[in-house]
Amino acid sequence: MHIPSNRVRDIERYFHTELSGRYPEGELRMFVYMLFEAFLGWDKTQLLLHRDDTINQSDLLRFHWAAEDLKQYRPIQHIIGYTDFCGFRIRVTPDVLVPRPETEEIVAHVANHLEHLQANCTTILDLCTGSGCIAIALKNRFPTADVTAVDISPAALAIARDNAQTNHTDIHFMEMDVLKPTQLAALTSSYDLIISNPPYVMESERANMQPNVLNYDPALALFVPDNDPLRFYRAIGRYAATHLAPQGLLVLEINQVLSAETTQQLHTLGFDTRLHPDFQGNPRCISATLPACGTAE
Repeated sequence: MHIPSNRVRDIERYFHTELSGRYPEGELRMFVYMLFEAFLGWDKTQLLLHRDDTINQSDLLRFHWAAEDLKQYRPIQHIIGYTDFCGFRIRVTPDVLVPRPETEEIVAHVANHLEHLQANCTTILDLCTGSGCIAIALKNRFPTADVTAVDISPAALAIARDNAQTNHTDIHFMEMDVLKPTQLAALTSSYDLIISNPPYVMESERANMQPNVLNYDPALALFVPDNDPLRFYRAIGRYAATHLAPQGLLVLEINQVLSAETTQQLHTLGFDTRLHPDFQGNPRCISATLPACGTAE
């Protein structure tokens, strides 16, 4: 079914009518705002002022295909080609995870904490960088820091490099498998901050996932086997245990259902840890230090 009219208010109505069974009303309003901004450059105020205007057929077709994509639960960020993360525009494709608000919250917390401590943050390592969003946000908060970002996927690294260039950030990117100690050994520096949002979704959790994630985000960046779900935390923890600078901080986004097991894994490797909830109250992040250091508040 095509959008029956090229008048702006009718386009808005079409999205709410056609997609109301698939998405909450608030989310649909956000989609409409994002599409008008991406396709026509209008903000919310301009959209309100132009509701009785009409758009051309070429633009109308773009809205039609966006609605069709949303019916198939294609992420809105893939449709418009970008997302906002910590105030920066990040290009996303099916080769990288769409950055989540929870990850944005973690980055803001870490940066605020380090600034509050007036910590010496001159070297940062971002493992499993994906789109590069974490590295970019931290480089902008700590512009004099030497930031290295690692991923196993060449396609993801191409997106990350593009995002770094677009956001005027100087980041050293490396293709590397975090699970292979011989490759990690090439990173010989000591780091004031090691941060990672690694794959942590167990294969058995597939049935509970939303189709916009399951069908469109790269499986390589999402899933770990049920019989070894902490493989990335073990590998990263072992590396961090010998490569954190004095008073250095390790920060890991985690699977909330494995928070106790992840904490225990890090304790086994000699870390003191603190568990941090996200804005929904779910355990989402662990900060870890070696015993002689203080922990994140």
